[in-house]
Amino acid sequence: MHYGHRLETGVFVTPVARPAQNPVTIAKLAEELGYDLATFQDHPYQPAFLDTWTLLSWVAAQTDRIRVMGNVLNVPLRQPAVLARSVASLDLLSGGRVDLGLGAGAFWDAMVAMGAERLTPGQGVTALGEAIEIIRGVWDEHEKSPLRVAGEFHHVDGAKRGPSPSREIPIIVGALKPRMLRLVGTQADGWLPSLAYLAQMDGGTGVRAFVEGNATIDAAAEAAGRDPREVRRMLNINGRFSPVRTGFLQGPAETWVEDLLPLVVEHGLGTVILGTDEPAVMTQFAQEVVPALRERVDAAVEGGSRGVRVRSRKALELRAPEVDYDGVPASLAETAVEPGDRDYHRARGGYMRGGSPGIVLRPGSTSEVVEALAFARRQPHLPLGVRSGGHGISGRSTNAGGIVLDLGKMRKVEVVDDAARLVRVQPGARWMDVAREIGPRGWAISSGDFGGVGVGGLATAGGIGFLGREHGLTIDHVREVEMVLADGSVVVANDEQNTELFWGVRGAGANLGVVTSFVLEAREVGELGWGTLTQDAEDTADFLARWGAYVQDAPRDTTSFLLMGRPRAGQPKVVQTMTVVDSSDPDTIVERLQPIAAISPLYGQDVRLTTYTQVIANAPEEGHVSDGEPHSRSGLLERMTPAFAAAAAEMLASGEVYFFQIRATGGAAADVAPDATAYAHRSASFAVSAMGVDGTRLERVWAPLRKHFVGLYSSFETDESPARVREAFPPTTLARLKALKAEVDPDDVFNANFDVTKA
Repeated sequence: MHYGHRLETGVFVTPVARPAQNPVTIAKLAEELGYDLATFQDHPYQPAFLDTWTLLSWVAAQTDRIRVMGNVLNVPLRQPAVLARSVASLDLLSGGRVDLGLGAGAFWDAMVAMGAERLTPGQGVTALGEAIEIIRGVWDEHEKSPLRVAGEFHHVDGAKRGPSPSREIPIIVGALKPRMLRLVGTQADGWLPSLAYLAQMDGGTGVRAFVEGNATIDAAAEAAGRDPREVRRMLNINGRFSPVRTGFLQGPAETWVEDLLPLVVEHGLGTVILGTDEPAVMTQFAQEVVPALRERVDAAVEGGSRGVRVRSRKALELRAPEVDYDGVPASLAETAVEPGDRDYHRARGGYMRGGSPGIVLRPGSTSEVVEALAFARRQPHLPLGVRSGGHGISGRSTNAGGIVLDLGKMRKVEVVDDAARLVRVQPGARWMDVAREIGPRGWAISSGDFGGVGVGGLATAGGIGFLGREHGLTIDHVREVEMVLADGSVVVANDEQNTELFWGVRGAGANLGVVTSFVLEAREVGELGWGTLTQDAEDTADFLARWGAYVQDAPRDTTSFLLMGRPRAGQPKVVQTMTVVDSSDPDTIVERLQPIAAISPLYGQDVRLTTYTQVIANAPEEGHVSDGEPHSRSGLLERMTPAFAAAAAEMLASGEVYFFQIRATGGAAADVAPDATAYAHRSASFAVSAMGVDGTRLERVWAPLRKHFVGLYSSFETDESPARVREAFPPTTLARLKALKAEVDPDDVFNANFDVTKA
């Protein structure tokens, strides 16, 4: 049978230490020729061979695209838990380019001489099964309990899990005999025999033994409740090109195609691995056999040589009952993430909220966003979340049982006009990606306080950042957007076309559509001052009042953020301020920071001359995914009055707030007219936010502060009640947004992010 796998090709290279043809050079040639996989046998007892794991690592470092794999790694001489970490590490370092081939060992005299314990064939199968269990257990870092496997030959007792690989690394097993084949069917992701050994078994070409091996694997998989298609079928082949056909894989390229075609189409071969060290043979196979074989396969089977995605039966059982999985557009099916997929733990939520969506769609282009929205519109009963970078303090970029559009693949950053300092940015880019791209030009765009925040969410909500008092909000730098509306139409909005939509997307964009690219105007920003001061906050109200009084009237080149946590038993109250001074003059920097430092005794200080790129490079490359449910409150404050400072101090003393932040805004942000964008609270000098572990208790201690606020910032607010929506958008702004919403989203498709229709 054909198993629906994508047809892949690989090379099987001899890892000799002093070769006429360097194995690394051969692997690099294989990459140039388009092979998918470079593999090397593993015989650690063979002094003429390079160590296979070292070779794999070096080849991965010397290449860009091709995957590497041991063909196959000798488990009796490679401790499983250590091997698991080695594989995961190389996978992370190489960008997901490692497959794991395992074998039970064969040359036992040599292996015993190297320190291995001699095993019978049956014991070898048992030991390999234990090794696979340990390897997968180490990779499962999301499982919180220590790893314990009490195997007869391999065991771990309380081992720490991780690191988790970047992808679901397939475990491929080299096997010939029935018991080992049954292990493949029950535990492995792939089967890798060598055609030469199969030919010895059936006394012919090896095809019959391959077919019989498939049948044994299929039966074992079915008995274990697996779909046989979960196991990729691979094959090491050898042959000789010649003008005249003399046997199986012996002759012209067209006869190779005829020999391999039935193996692929009728017997499910998914990966053909050519055993050779000869560049000429590799080249001829890649240029004459592979294209013709793919063409024949394309014409013969559903999915052709591209294959179809196969999910395990276990994964299918975890599907959400109301999602139309069969209706997922073909362009999105390959990258979609479902509850049973390995990527689901990371794709399901964001920085603050775990979430449990029924499906996560990951479009990579505007056209795919259109298709994703069409899929969502056909299921209006399901919640719809849109995610850019995944930070999402409010937690609204995920949901339970619904659809999430994850724009993380759309993260291109490109300068489109040097003279005007215009930068086109896709929504899935993070702000530290933007800073890295434009920083070398001496440019910056004021964003938030964390480099891991996605562009899409912040540049449609507001953007209160470290350069805000001088440069305004992030939305004040948006010059144009391309966006997909609820009906699937793609529009461009700027000051000349779709002007009302351009007004609304800057402050309430999540209500109106999905922005697929922004054109932003950067500013010239050179070296600047960055000061982090940690100070005594025993008199919290006094510190807040004095800090606020200075910051709200400080020169615009100074923007300061303040951070506090809950009281700690036996520990002093501490406050931390983070301040940017847009000046390269050390005296100016010290002059701006001195009034803050003078408020109370210092516990610590870090003041440096740096760049905005370095300031915002404060997030891990891999985004964090929470298991929790966020509870946060937000308010916008015009002045830091003593009354507000006292109320905030009382709230902090309650212990209900574990995170309290005040961001200075105003300055240039206040220069923009309140009706110029949907973010209307231009009179605010501070954005205040608080987080707690319990929503009810947080609301109780936050409520006394509300009378001091003129509004709220939606990105930091988890309460989406109509009252909160009215606080985010003043009456005139709200009425205008409702009219715009009725025009561009009359069916309220985008209803999961401060929906103005509910206010």
